[in-house]
Amino acid sequence: MVVNKSKAAFRTIAEVAEELGVGTHVLRFWETKFSQIKPMKRAGGRRYYRPDDVELLRCIKDLLYTKRLTIEGAQKELKNKGIKNLVGETIQEDFFEQENNNTEIDGIVEELKAIKSNLQKALNS
Repeated sequence: MVVNKSKAAFRTIAEVAEELGVGTHVLRFWETKFSQIKPMKRAGGRRYYRPDDVELLRCIKDLLYTKRLTIEGAQKELKNKGIKNLVGETIQEDFFEQENNNTEIDGIVEELKAIKSNLQKALNS
């Protein structure tokens, strides 16, 4: 099942499992072992993973499958080094980079800044 979604789109557990090459049961198990994994849950308990969640899962998979750490070893690695050091601080910025290139939005932002400035001047006088 190949889905062409935006990088910023939420993913179902099936989509994440396919992308990472693991079973859905593995993702549910990891959720019980790694408190940092917190997908959004909707009606009926359906899980939706944010882009940052997927990156964290990719990191956990790397720790377990590539570096061959135990669950406990991976938990210690996440705790000692921190998620931001292992996954990166600017994940979310990367996902929205495309959307920020819109010149129309940039123009509106500048206009709003000018309005804010004028309001501040009016309040100060």
